[in-house]
Amino acid sequence: MDKKSTDITLKILKILDDKKALDIKGLYVGELTTVADYFVIASGTSTTHVKSLCDEISEKLAEDGVYVNHIEGYNSATWILMDYGSIVVHIFTKDERSFYSLERLWGDAKEIALDNALSD
Repeated sequence: MDKKSTDITLKILKILDDKKALDIKGLYVGELTTVADYFVIASGTSTTHVKSLCDEISEKLAEDGVYVNHIEGYNSATWILMDYGSIVVHIFTKDERSFYSLERLWGDAKEIALDNALSD
């Protein structure tokens, strides 16, 4: 696990918690796929909330010189994917999250305790 990626993942978890995201999960998937080391999964209460969560992550990380490589789904805002290279952030509406069930798909991944992000 790359310490920088771990630290950024923890920061993303905290940003999501501060913005009242629902059911926030951090998953270490680095041993299961070459796509990324971490997946962050969270839900918003509406498409407006989903967009604001995306905007907040983008703004706060940019303040630290960390920029998103690519964003998918922003206009529809039912599932926004933010690609930070070794970290992929998935922000869903509740219905979309239930439908795609990424936690089940990546059930073998190691979960990062949200407490670790909030204690910093």
